[in-house]
Amino acid sequence: MPPTETPPATPPSVRSATDAAPAPSAAPSDAVAAEIVALRAQLERWAHQYYVLDAPEVPDAEYDRAFRALQALEDSYPEFVTPNSPTQRVIGAVLDGLVPVRHAVPMLSIKTETDTTAEGARKFDASVRKALALAADAPAVEYTAELKFDGLALSLRYERGELAQAATRGDGETGEDVTHTIRTVDAIPRRLRGCAAPVLEVRGEVFMRRDDFESLNERQREAGGKTFVNPRNAAAGVVRQLDANIARQRPLAFFAYGIGEVDGWDVPATHAAMLDALAAMGVPVDADRAVVRGPEGLSDFHAGIAGRRNALPFDIDGVVYKVNDRALQQQLGFKSREPRWAVAHKYPAQEQLTTVRGIDVQVGRTGKLTPVARLAPVFVGGVTVTNATLHNLFELRRKDVRIGDTAIVRRAGDVIPEVVATVATERPRHPYVPNFRMPRQCPVCGSDVVREPGGVNHRCSGGLFCAAQRKQALLHFAQRRAMDIEGLGDKIVEQLVDSGMIRTLPDLYRMGLATLIALERMAEKSARNLLVALEGSKETTLPRFLFGLGIRNVGESTARDLARHFGSLDALMDATPEQLLEVADVGPIVAASVRTFFDQPHNREVVEQLRACGIHWQEGAPAERPVLPLAGKTFVLTGTLPTLTRDEAKDLLEAAGAKVASSVSKKTDYVVAGEEAGSKLEKARTLGVPVLDEPGLQALLADGARPPAA
Repeated sequence: MPPTETPPATPPSVRSATDAAPAPSAAPSDAVAAEIVALRAQLERWAHQYYVLDAPEVPDAEYDRAFRALQALEDSYPEFVTPNSPTQRVIGAVLDGLVPVRHAVPMLSIKTETDTTAEGARKFDASVRKALALAADAPAVEYTAELKFDGLALSLRYERGELAQAATRGDGETGEDVTHTIRTVDAIPRRLRGCAAPVLEVRGEVFMRRDDFESLNERQREAGGKTFVNPRNAAAGVVRQLDANIARQRPLAFFAYGIGEVDGWDVPATHAAMLDALAAMGVPVDADRAVVRGPEGLSDFHAGIAGRRNALPFDIDGVVYKVNDRALQQQLGFKSREPRWAVAHKYPAQEQLTTVRGIDVQVGRTGKLTPVARLAPVFVGGVTVTNATLHNLFELRRKDVRIGDTAIVRRAGDVIPEVVATVATERPRHPYVPNFRMPRQCPVCGSDVVREPGGVNHRCSGGLFCAAQRKQALLHFAQRRAMDIEGLGDKIVEQLVDSGMIRTLPDLYRMGLATLIALERMAEKSARNLLVALEGSKETTLPRFLFGLGIRNVGESTARDLARHFGSLDALMDATPEQLLEVADVGPIVAASVRTFFDQPHNREVVEQLRACGIHWQEGAPAERPVLPLAGKTFVLTGTLPTLTRDEAKDLLEAAGAKVASSVSKKTDYVVAGEEAGSKLEKARTLGVPVLDEPGLQALLADGARPPAA
């Protein structure tokens, strides 16, 4: 959440989303007072779950509805307004274990406009003009328009240009000292460029990008750990960690949107110029901002960002309008807990409540079985959602999702809708519903469903035989490092499978010219070229063929090891788990995957049919594993080498027994760097990892000796 913070929540026992506050004469004063007390208690409870526990039970939209209901009651009955009401103050608390920080300038919230149409912008402009006593024919007011990031409000105190302290908003008056975790955020500068003012307090939003959020949750699911409801709570959980080492492993971003205490810096006359000045100092400021005039400029900005919202790499829940002239801001001042010169104009919520009507199983293109909740239709994230992923059986059990539950559904950007939690208070209304169980056989092809020891995902063992996996199996089989079938790309594979022309891999080699020409946008020359490529792919190697089969957990390196150890495909297909474990670098998971694959009769049938189609390679007797000079060494490649392509360098290293990793860590033995090497080279230098150029790599490959550091 940006310059404002709108907590989330859910109203099981409060009025529904469509209920309005009662008119002044609709209820006796004692009933109104009781309703106000109940709403305040509920909002306080939800705020505690959201801000203190970083574990909201309900979506933002539900909190907003209850908050608006309380506002409406207090507007109608001002005698019941108290200073401690959630409508009169910023809600937050300091987490036990973190040191309180008193804000020199309070970090207040701003008003939220929930009318998502252009009328919301017109209402704000009208209120500004009224407060400034502008005549109807006076010039349009100039505003800045910015994005409303869905993260955690943060204050960065710089003293003489150095980052001295970072603090959360807290309750607006007192926040938490989180300097230890914020120093791990690469996006936040430790020193300002060209500014040595005694004090400059930068305020902004720390948040997590969607791709980083999805990766984090996927890692947590794989490890059986806690997953996060949304990027905002993931970011808040990272920032408020007591252990900075945990924060260091979870990437965060930051954008500034304002300032707090200032001493010794000449603040520019406009908000826009102030943001430009911060950016010049090296502080991240989002480029999606504009200076506009009047309500039309505001509504155009709101609509423009709405059209791009799903394409943004991070979550927003609205845009923020501010009077640009800081002198006018001073003139407008504040009303209660909110400035009169700013407003947050919301978008449709990305989380909503709905009912789970059923739970089905979906088989993905890699064979993974995913439980999917069938939902009562709900409008969330700009679309009507009827299905939402539950990820895997263990995640489903952890969230305790059952048919009939009231669930929080989230959809942000192009992310697949998911059930992030259920509302526990609703469960007692339903009769007992048994736990969901994964099927023993694939619902698509009937193959056995298996789960790797210690893993969380269930998979269909059908592989090449399973229709759900067919397109991915074909593309994997045809890729350059497998069977190298040039011209067999995504669109052609899609047409071949969707039309029913290809049901198994051997069907590829049975296609004729007429079949291919019949495909949409397939010219005769392209069809002939594809047939030539298919014919050429028949002469291959056993490692390429094994890799092309797409056996779970068998990559290029493992395929080479298996081929070298067993010498022939038949020997490998008949190998026992104990014999498979004799292969270097093959453990129980890989051995089980190989055995499961070849235990399926239809997979053996596919292999035999491919051989019958003419696919062949040179086989030999099982060979003793040669001494490999770089065995046990880990390399990372970065940049462009003078003569070797990335794949060629990788092949040379793996042939010498090395492992090629994608990222640099303390376990990396060497980094091979070429032109335009990026962050991997910098990290290698930071960690003290030896760096080689191409001649250094060639020397290492030639004799296996450790060369001088390049």
